[in-house]
Amino acid sequence: MAISQTPIGGAAALLLPISLLLLLTTLATSLSSDSVVSELSDLQSQSPTGVIHLNDALLRRILSLPTPRPFHSMIFFDATQLHSKTELALPKLKSEFALVASSFQSNNPNPNRNPQLFFFNIEFQESQASFGLFAVNALPHIRLIPPTAADVKTDSIQMDASDFSRLAESMAEFIESRTKLSVGPINRPPAVSRKQILFLLAVVLIWTPFFIKKLLTGKTIFHEKNLWMAGAIFIYFFSVSGAMFNIIRKMPMFMADRQDPSKLVFFYQGSGMQLGAEGFSIGFLYTIVGLMLAFVTHVLVRVKNKNVQRVLMISMLIVSFWAVKKVVFLDNWKTGYGIHGYWPSSW
Repeated sequence: MAISQTPIGGAAALLLPISLLLLLTTLATSLSSDSVVSELSDLQSQSPTGVIHLNDALLRRILSLPTPRPFHSMIFFDATQLHSKTELALPKLKSEFALVASSFQSNNPNPNRNPQLFFFNIEFQESQASFGLFAVNALPHIRLIPPTAADVKTDSIQMDASDFSRLAESMAEFIESRTKLSVGPINRPPAVSRKQILFLLAVVLIWTPFFIKKLLTGKTIFHEKNLWMAGAIFIYFFSVSGAMFNIIRKMPMFMADRQDPSKLVFFYQGSGMQLGAEGFSIGFLYTIVGLMLAFVTHVLVRVKNKNVQRVLMISMLIVSFWAVKKVVFLDNWKTGYGIHGYWPSSW
């Protein structure tokens, strides 16, 4: 009996230190992760927007944690020397990124219930090694590091240009689709402060008696027919140019070309997105046709010279045909749908 128990006792004696070693390793890893999360939480609370300033050393500490990490990382790559390039819109995108971070923090006050998400910005001059680690060679560049990412170059997720075309709202949609976390509503600051509202109210109250006096005597700008005509043209252009869509969706007028950031893209090919410049161009063409029609029905009919009438009518028909042809061409280029005319089979 003693001989048969010796191998079992030896195996048990060998398994005990291995189990202790694994337990100590797990405990050390947990403590290391907890210390990094605690440090990031402190840095986040110290930031007024909730965005943590990232550098090479802090990034190395984050990436040294074993996967899966207990948090997601959202990084905005910035370069101060490129802020003067308006076509990149880096300051605007950076402020919208900070708005997403502050909204996420305010809408999720208790991060212990869900996996955490930390927002970072990193500057090129301070952390060129990190830019090289992610192979970032063009801006704007926003990247999400999932908890399971082992190789940040291949396992992290880059945000496409269409994902921040609507600024904070589209960034939040990207985060929610990739992390399954809820960002919540974007808490934008009011466009007009309380002091500004009180000042405007005081101006209106002072100006109201003078306006009523002018209104009763018929000497206000609202009695000018040219003003109403200009207002009607503006409303027509506003309606056909998709300006309301641009306002609701917060679409930019243009964006940087992903292949060549020094170039600007004013027309986006594809029905998934429409830039502001596209809508204004189409609206301008529609407005030309509308103004031509208004001129023919209200002005040209009063011209007594028949030859002048014919020349003007033919000219306006040519311009209107050109404008409609451009609209059809752009629609076909963007959506792929063609519009074809057919002669009637019988008269």
